[in-house]
Amino acid sequence: MIAQTEHKIRIHTVAFYNLENLFDTINDPRTFDESSPIMELKANKNKVYQEKIRNMAKVISQIGTGVTPNPPTLIGLCEIENKNVLDDLVASDALKDLGYGIAHFDSPDTRGIDVALLYRQSVFIPKLVKAYEVKLVNELSGKREYTRDQLWVSGLLDDELIYISINHWPSRRGGEVVSQSKRSVAAQLTKRISDSLFSIDPYAKIILMGDFNDNPTDQGLSKILGAKFNENEVKLKSFFNVLGNQYLKGNGTHAYLDSWGMFDQIILSSSWLDKSNSNYRLYKGGIFNPSFLITSEGKYRGYPFRSFGDEGFTGGYSDHFPVFIYVVKDVN
Repeated sequence: MIAQTEHKIRIHTVAFYNLENLFDTINDPRTFDESSPIMELKANKNKVYQEKIRNMAKVISQIGTGVTPNPPTLIGLCEIENKNVLDDLVASDALKDLGYGIAHFDSPDTRGIDVALLYRQSVFIPKLVKAYEVKLVNELSGKREYTRDQLWVSGLLDDELIYISINHWPSRRGGEVVSQSKRSVAAQLTKRISDSLFSIDPYAKIILMGDFNDNPTDQGLSKILGAKFNENEVKLKSFFNVLGNQYLKGNGTHAYLDSWGMFDQIILSSSWLDKSNSNYRLYKGGIFNPSFLITSEGKYRGYPFRSFGDEGFTGGYSDHFPVFIYVVKDVN
């Protein structure tokens, strides 16, 4: 899209969304998908699944449209079961004419939860799509634990090489402190891959996005990755957490026990902040939380309007808000 301000710019939306248990209705004997909310329904599984698909597609089609009429050029997703649900998602009425391609691998996660990237094929051309395994070992039993892979995609955004990492780091099951070491393993993997890219090109344009199950101030993001909150603190081969300052102001993407957290984040390498050249650069970022995504009544009033609760399917969307950024470049 060409936007007219004082001069012409091209603008793209990049987003991330936790789709809250987007599972199909078919039991996969290789995973524990039978414990997913949709599989636990006593009736109307297919009807609920179709409504869930429509709801997710509705949200995706509207992210970022406050500045540009186009939906996201790139959107990372998590809590999706398999390629089939992604096929159904991009074929839905709200998305079918947008030309989304899919980057996805089946993860070894015990529940069968995966991550994925959707991309507008008219403007982004993938060059390499690879899954990196997060290798966890239970500290007590010494047995292997299985979690989501990290998906890395390199490709051309209007002929400019960029790298995208989609993450869904290990959960806080068992408590934040007890589970922190698992997220540290994930953070160290992300850093190793990033450092390998920086060793080839210190100016590599990297986008890290995901549900990190950590807030911006937690160890994996602030210390291991070293993601800064202020642009003037970001040095070459380091990272900027786009929503870090919003978190410090009390904003968040999910709520628990009347407290906001920001597990969903977009983190950029330093080259995205360079305003001195004609390549793509960060314009701004935010949380996508229009009124229809917010619970309007009851004890969870003000929380994200989630899909599933104690009563089953609610007709809602997700227990997380999406996050997004705009990247822009000057057009000659």
